[in-house]
Amino acid sequence: MTDRIRFGLLGTGAWAARTHGPALAAHPDVDLVGVWGRRADAAEELATALDARAYATPDALFADCDAVAAALPPDVQAPLAARAAAAGCHLLLDKPVATTPEGAAAVTEALRGSGAASVVFFTLRFGASAAWIDQQAARQGWMAGRADWLSDLFGGVGVPYDTSPWRYEKGALWDLGPHALSVLVPVLGAVEEVRAVAGPGDAVQLSTVHASGAVGSSLLSHSLPPGDHGAQVELHGAAGHVALPESQDGAGEAYLRAVDALLTAAGGGPRHPCDAFFAEDVTRVLARAEAELAR
Repeated sequence: MTDRIRFGLLGTGAWAARTHGPALAAHPDVDLVGVWGRRADAAEELATALDARAYATPDALFADCDAVAAALPPDVQAPLAARAAAAGCHLLLDKPVATTPEGAAAVTEALRGSGAASVVFFTLRFGASAAWIDQQAARQGWMAGRADWLSDLFGGVGVPYDTSPWRYEKGALWDLGPHALSVLVPVLGAVEEVRAVAGPGDAVQLSTVHASGAVGSSLLSHSLPPGDHGAQVELHGAAGHVALPESQDGAGEAYLRAVDALLTAAGGGPRHPCDAFFAEDVTRVLARAEAELAR
């Protein structure tokens, strides 16, 4: 797009204040118009820090914007994203886009109706790891993939986002599962079968069978002891054994690339692979896993 795009920011929490807001304010092709939050005082404080305006209602913000970025709990994000898309705004959303298939479908239905573009911020797909993922996806003959995400969020002291109620309610399956699937799905193919087993705390062992015939495995937990955390991805197949290199990018740099991807799509370029339709597929996989755990 040749002109600066007018962005609104939904949300005032740690993710909005540390990553989304500063990145949008710094992007050379973005005009950060305003901020809306569920607490008016927090919206005013963040808007002032970002040299933007606090809005009293999300719909008033949508009316003044070309695009909306969301940093909200997923089941608050989804209905607001659908309203924003219906108002003609392009969407830059966070993962998971929702925690029910119906919530995710409402977003994609609104996007189909308006023709707006969307990008969902699956962090690894926009960081230094993106090229590695694309390289492995271009190879044939993968037999198995493992993507483990482990953290001490529930047991750590002063861990960022440790006051996020939805993460305590939904656990690692919904918070970390999207990261694992964002790597395994583009490499191994769409998920066709899902199994899930619960472990200690919120730990989940997620097993998947993919369209290529390959099997995927993900161990997810926020319940590790303080100081114990990390993410690992390994692939096995005709190309041998490969592992995801450690990323050197911060979330801010990755988010700027996500903004670039939305600008490209909104300007008539191709859809990004990590759009709301991909995020809807991820939501459906995780909902199947959640149902499996309930049984």
